[in-house]
Amino acid sequence: MTLQQLYEQTPPQQRALQFGIAGNDALTGAFPQKRVVHAGLQGSLVSPRESQQIWQDLMAQAPTGKEVQTAYIHIPFCKTKCLYCGFFQNGMDQSVEDEYIRCLVQELRQAAKARRLRDSLIHAVFIGGGTPTSLSADNAARLLGAVRDCLPLANDYELTLEGRVHDLEPEKIDTWLAYGVNRISLGVQSFDTKVRRAVGRLDDRDTVLERLAALKAYGQCVVVIDLMYGLPGQTMDVWMEDVRTFAESGIDGADLYQLNVFEGSALSQAIRQGSLPPAATTAQQALMFQAAKTYLDQRAYRRLNICHWSRSQRERSLYNTLARSGAAMFPFGCGAGGHVDGYETMLHRAITPYELFVREGKKPFMALLRQSPFQSFIDEIQYQLEQGCLDIGALAAKEPRLGELNWLYQRWQDQGLVRYNGVLYELTDAGQFWQVNVTQTTLECMQYLLTGQTGAALQGIAAQDSPKSAAMAEAMKKMKASGEGPSMESMKHMAEAMKHMSQEELQAVMQRMKG
Repeated sequence: MTLQQLYEQTPPQQRALQFGIAGNDALTGAFPQKRVVHAGLQGSLVSPRESQQIWQDLMAQAPTGKEVQTAYIHIPFCKTKCLYCGFFQNGMDQSVEDEYIRCLVQELRQAAKARRLRDSLIHAVFIGGGTPTSLSADNAARLLGAVRDCLPLANDYELTLEGRVHDLEPEKIDTWLAYGVNRISLGVQSFDTKVRRAVGRLDDRDTVLERLAALKAYGQCVVVIDLMYGLPGQTMDVWMEDVRTFAESGIDGADLYQLNVFEGSALSQAIRQGSLPPAATTAQQALMFQAAKTYLDQRAYRRLNICHWSRSQRERSLYNTLARSGAAMFPFGCGAGGHVDGYETMLHRAITPYELFVREGKKPFMALLRQSPFQSFIDEIQYQLEQGCLDIGALAAKEPRLGELNWLYQRWQDQGLVRYNGVLYELTDAGQFWQVNVTQTTLECMQYLLTGQTGAALQGIAAQDSPKSAAMAEAMKKMKASGEGPSMESMKHMAEAMKHMSQEELQAVMQRMKG
């Protein structure tokens, strides 16, 4: 069965989600909703009884040359939980932090003895979380000292420390730089004080800018930030002011991320209860993405991947580039993930079992999987599409069956998602916004062409696009615009929206109305 026949036999709702909707505006309506990239073909789970021996054998082998490799180190602590965050694991406790760092250093020292790591090179290290910058200066020194002593860092290594502006204190900064951190990535999300406070960020606009400027003044590290579009209260004007502020700040680079509000999250509940204004819909976010892209393109910012822009030659975003290319990634720390020599790993997310395994001299696996025999194609497709293109001819030269992907991409060219330049397909602005959908469907079609297996990774719609949220947002907008309290028209809209709400949601709204 060809891809076209597969398309024709797919149920209409799933067909729209996978292949898109012909005739809609490509930027705002190419697909009914955003998807997540789930590579599929994920290989087979290794029995827990075998995992330790397999890992020991793997790490005892000599590396095959000086391949480009990375390491990921996870710090599972945050002082506060931001409303939009899906990565929060543990609050801060100094004694817990001290013991965790002790075990993390022990894990690094154990790995340093293994030939597979010892005789190779690590080109990029990313210390993520959580909030790694929240570590005390002493614990940061202990960890970074172990990184320097235990990992065979290449001469041109990149060492990224992730965190937040609130932690930019002189004592901490001095420690980070003294121990070799040369890239600091900070989750600003928005410079607007009102928007920041609404989602749980601690510092106001002036404080953020002052601390970023002070960090840049050291002149010893690349400074990059995350900005998020679609936050509650973040209009197009507010968003573009965020982008302009970034451009004028002298910061080396920025990731621009779309906010997704998921059903049941703290942010979704806050919006439904009326304590926060609605987040932007996916269609509105598409326009925000395009506006920011146009602004930065006009000012000659370099595009390092779909969501990352660089203003200086110092910023390489090396870890992120290598991570998406399938380069080996050695994992360390509670909740860390990685992949080495044909195996995917996920370490225990809970601190207690993680520390128990480390004390026993074992790799603290939650799971170990053998990768798919088609992993090289998965990596290549994901990497190319992160760069905004796909060379189907090059894929077909390695595996002729993949040439049929041309049918899919010609269809997407008709829809305005890609354009063929005579060699490869380039993502348009619309294709870049919907890149996760394009990637996931491409992987699913690859799976079908190579194995005959069909199926789609379906996930729930983002809450900001749900009918009840949209209806309530429209009703609130009409009532606010009248300036004279609720009109008959706005009351009708509110009543219609409330038909779709649960009893708990109605009670929350009523409580809010009582003040």
